[in-house]
Amino acid sequence: MKQLLVSTLVLGVLAVSCTKDDEVVSKEPLGAYENGILVSNEGPFNNGTGTVSFISEDYTLVEDAIYKQENNEDLGNIVQSIGFNEDTAYIIVNNSNTIKVVNRYTFIAKATISEGLDNPRFFAVSNGKGYVTNWGDTADDTDDYVAVIDLTTYTVTEKIAVVLGPEAILANDNFVYVAHEGAWGQNNKVSVIDAATDEVLKTLTVGDFPNSMQWDAAGGLWVLSGGAPSYTGTETMGTLSKIDVATNTIVKTFDFTDTQHPGALSVEGNVLYYAMDNGVYAVQNNADTLPVDAYIGEVSFYAMTIAEGKLYGTDAKDYASKGDLLIYDLASKEKTNTIAVGIIPGGIYFNRRAIAQ
Repeated sequence: MKQLLVSTLVLGVLAVSCTKDDEVVSKEPLGAYENGILVSNEGPFNNGTGTVSFISEDYTLVEDAIYKQENNEDLGNIVQSIGFNEDTAYIIVNNSNTIKVVNRYTFIAKATISEGLDNPRFFAVSNGKGYVTNWGDTADDTDDYVAVIDLTTYTVTEKIAVVLGPEAILANDNFVYVAHEGAWGQNNKVSVIDAATDEVLKTLTVGDFPNSMQWDAAGGLWVLSGGAPSYTGTETMGTLSKIDVATNTIVKTFDFTDTQHPGALSVEGNVLYYAMDNGVYAVQNNADTLPVDAYIGEVSFYAMTIAEGKLYGTDAKDYASKGDLLIYDLASKEKTNTIAVGIIPGGIYFNRRAIAQ
């Protein structure tokens, strides 16, 4: 009887295991653009349209202008960025003052948001709502705001007034963080928005021209400021600052020299990467000093990100013809792939199942 009971239990476990394995194997693909890389291409500045390119995970398939392929219409002028929420992608089209809402795996259109936007830039999600940074009229330093988007009706429901030049935006479950680079002017602030009340909780001062933000593996928020370049008349140093999101205070700051202007902050694990002076630098998030030497030298990118042991950077070339996506192996520091994409490739995204961005 004991042997029969054991045999029955073993068979039951095997049956469950087989069922689970079958479920994994038989997962239906979510769309033609699942499991690959999306590159947002700004397109010509004052005319024409931006595009989105798709590259398969093995880099063998490359398709340009996938939005037009699926919807028989152009995206519009200056594709600024792409944001994600579950199976939906929000394509921010800056000069056209629109957001094209699509299924992120099929790229079939769901909606177009065209009301309540004015020079939209970047997108994030918190507390079940979308948030989009807007410069407003670039001739007016007082009309900048963050648009709150209903993710069910795809409409702007509120505008949160913020200081000049809201740009990069990140969020957790409780707060929305906005870096203010300054639009056509300059700024040195990070706004902290309470996602429960949609009010600005506080405004933190960082270095001049905060250009990028990233989460580290422990949930700390890092802000990279490029510093004011020489053309402003008063050159200032860049900074790398860490925000404790439990207290929303700056707890650590690295200072660059006056002539160093870092950008394109990216994070993998406990290592922060940034571009500067025709090189890519790497620093541990618990380090006490910034590195002197570049991790990868003699490279320059229009956009850059790090993922799964690889560096992805774009080359905008002459800003009029098609650019390239360049891929480097971080371990060997060698370039492994060059892939032609669209005009002025400005954003790199990974479109995998069940990955939130």
